[in-house]
Amino acid sequence: MTRTPGGLARLLLGTSLAASALLMSGAATAALPVTPTTVGATTQIGDVTVRSVAFDNLGIAMSGNLYLPKDFSEGRKYAAIVVVHPGGGVKEQTAGLYALKLAEQGFVTLAFDASHQGASGGLPRFIDDPMKRVVDFYSAVDYLTTLPFVDDERLGALGVCAGSGVAVKASMTDRRIKALAIVSGIDSGAAARKGWDGNSPVSAMLDTLTKVGAKRSAEAAGAPPVYVNYVPALGDATAPRDLQEAADYYLTERGRYPTSTNQMLMTSISTGMSFTGFEGADTFITQPLLIIAGSEAGSLWHSRELNAKAASRDKELFIIPGATHMDLYDGPGAETAARKLAPFFKTRL
Repeated sequence: MTRTPGGLARLLLGTSLAASALLMSGAATAALPVTPTTVGATTQIGDVTVRSVAFDNLGIAMSGNLYLPKDFSEGRKYAAIVVVHPGGGVKEQTAGLYALKLAEQGFVTLAFDASHQGASGGLPRFIDDPMKRVVDFYSAVDYLTTLPFVDDERLGALGVCAGSGVAVKASMTDRRIKALAIVSGIDSGAAARKGWDGNSPVSAMLDTLTKVGAKRSAEAAGAPPVYVNYVPALGDATAPRDLQEAADYYLTERGRYPTSTNQMLMTSISTGMSFTGFEGADTFITQPLLIIAGSEAGSLWHSRELNAKAASRDKELFIIPGATHMDLYDGPGAETAARKLAPFFKTRL
């Protein structure tokens, strides 16, 4: 197993060996709530009970956290929301924060690790294939429908960053989802093809794919896999602003978590580039749709594009003045987003 510090992953989310080394140290952050790690175990966070759960995804054991609201009763029926984490993230980070905030408002919520990542199963490790993540989403919805206290007719989805492209793509064909929201949304395939700010030349994409193809041939001949990183090193001023701020979240006490290792198989870049998260939204996204983004986010073009495309007659692009992409992961930005999300889901589910 080798890692490369080259610019291949910068098209997706940047790269840094130092960042990977820091995350692999295994140190958790005090800024994230402690959640259970043994299936069936629970932890109390304020009025919310967090239960560690596992569910099947075509033979892969998926790891999730189920958030249960105050005065939860197995005999009641609750609206439920699937929360999809960003690329390179895990369920304990911003996805868990939003799951917690929505559970505080009376919803049952589920945050889970993508297959091949975090605490979920799947080999080889660190595959990042958005279409695999869409299937992960289907299995998460399947799991919720097996719970006697979940109302199958009141299921929603929330995606953050790259998780939004997954949630949008999955919700196109999973009509069990009755309402959809995204925060700091991106179509990761479009970001891979066009660059973070949407301005990368086609030649850069083609050069990257040539290198990925050569790596696939090398691995087929027996070479060890190569891993690239999602976020740049702390202080890397050459990266887009959003990605510099992503390093501040993922690589510091603010959001660091042991199972979020900042690693992706280099060969995943080709599958990532082929993903079209928002394609088809003009036909299939008929559910109520809420899009939340920061006015200063370099990724804002994704949110504007989805808002323009979506077929839904009940849609809103809510822009938070002065906020960047990463401001909505935690802190005041997430509080503002959560205050918008809760009434949206309450009136649509």
